[in-house]
Amino acid sequence: MRLTALDEFAERLGLRKDQGVAEARAMYPALDVMEEDPAADRRLLEAIADWCDRYTPMVAFDGRDGLLLDITGCAHLFGGERALLKDILSRLFHMGLDARGAVSSTPGLSWAVSRFGNGGIVEDEETEHVLMPLPVAALRLEEQIVEALKKLGLKYVGDVIHAPRAPLTRRFGQALLLRLDQALGREEEPISPRRPVASLSSERRLIEPIGTEEQILAVTGRVAVSLKPSLEARGAGGRVFELVLFRVDGRVFRISVGASRPLREPKLVAGLFSERLHAIYDDIDAGYGFEILRLNVLRHDPFNDMQGDFEGDRQDEISLSTFVDRVSARLGRDCLQSFQLRESHVPERAVITVPAMESLPALQKVKQDSALPFREERPLRLFANPEPVEVAFAEVPDGPPQTFRWRRTQHQVARSEGPERVAMEWWIDGDDAQTRDYFRIEDESGHRFWIYRQGLYGEKPDPRWFMHGVFA
Repeated sequence: MRLTALDEFAERLGLRKDQGVAEARAMYPALDVMEEDPAADRRLLEAIADWCDRYTPMVAFDGRDGLLLDITGCAHLFGGERALLKDILSRLFHMGLDARGAVSSTPGLSWAVSRFGNGGIVEDEETEHVLMPLPVAALRLEEQIVEALKKLGLKYVGDVIHAPRAPLTRRFGQALLLRLDQALGREEEPISPRRPVASLSSERRLIEPIGTEEQILAVTGRVAVSLKPSLEARGAGGRVFELVLFRVDGRVFRISVGASRPLREPKLVAGLFSERLHAIYDDIDAGYGFEILRLNVLRHDPFNDMQGDFEGDRQDEISLSTFVDRVSARLGRDCLQSFQLRESHVPERAVITVPAMESLPALQKVKQDSALPFREERPLRLFANPEPVEVAFAEVPDGPPQTFRWRRTQHQVARSEGPERVAMEWWIDGDDAQTRDYFRIEDESGHRFWIYRQGLYGEKPDPRWFMHGVFA
């Protein structure tokens, strides 16, 4: 076993990463060693990243033990870059975390200064001066490249900066100079935020923390009011909203709701969160209270200002949408499902189920344009998995069965229609997929079934019969 991380006291003792545990214990018998838990470390880093959302939505992971924050346009809200960095490090220190940080114009430079330098603020004109005394490992290079550079006497970034670029490229490839240019700001290096960045956002920082459901909903309504002008300016309404609750001790809770139509009325938005909070509030630990509430619009669509007619058709659509939204907010977006047609001749693939809030706008549009396509020859109930049927007698080659046994019951056919031949989709089922012949059958008791024969007589393997649905 080897050491993978050290605290400040262990570093002062002269221990180093990748050192054997046996060697370290031989040097210091009283050394306290804990087994590494990568999963727990990752959960802690994710929790810290959630907490950092209070400063900027552009938060990205940097390896196993670091975070990158893009604070462009955010620093002035906290008194400037220096005050923002001081606030972050101070709060993390009081949480019991030893953190180092740097602010610069590039991610590569901040990474180098925070890990191999003294941290702090690096002005643009100081970039090269700050980088030069740092070891080449500060350029985020692979270990073999670092060792090769050291063998050539290029131990510091300044040595690489002043070395001819062409020989370095021939020997080490593009990676070395790319990392150098990224640190110097010559190459762009965008960060990939860990969460989707909200298109619109509004927040309220509270003097006194709040914790009850009523208080949260009251503040949510006020924050929704501040979002309405921005949505109106875009001619849009929100479809997916997210309420972010920042607890005093750093823990973050996220609550999302969706809408079947674009919304921007604060009362309607607050109503959705009221339903959702009522369902999950017992699972939210308010602790000492929440100090920041943020309302994000994760998705928005054009807002339809169409006026309804005198018969109230428009009002009926709104009432249905409101019902779907409120039930989905309380019970989850998948609790209400609707059918959606697909372009396929295979019956089990011709229709899929989707959440009602996603399909409702499309259904309303189809209703306005024309009637929904409906084939009377299709059964009301279609089995997800066709069930085998025992057929004793059937007309050859393309006739219906005369009698069949299904679910331990014998049925005598009185009437039949068909066949309706359906060819399988070779790009999904393969070239050897067997053709289906469907029959609408009524037995002597008046029950109606939808049966198909898979395969044709005279072909191998022998045809088989299946029950695919029943009529009302």
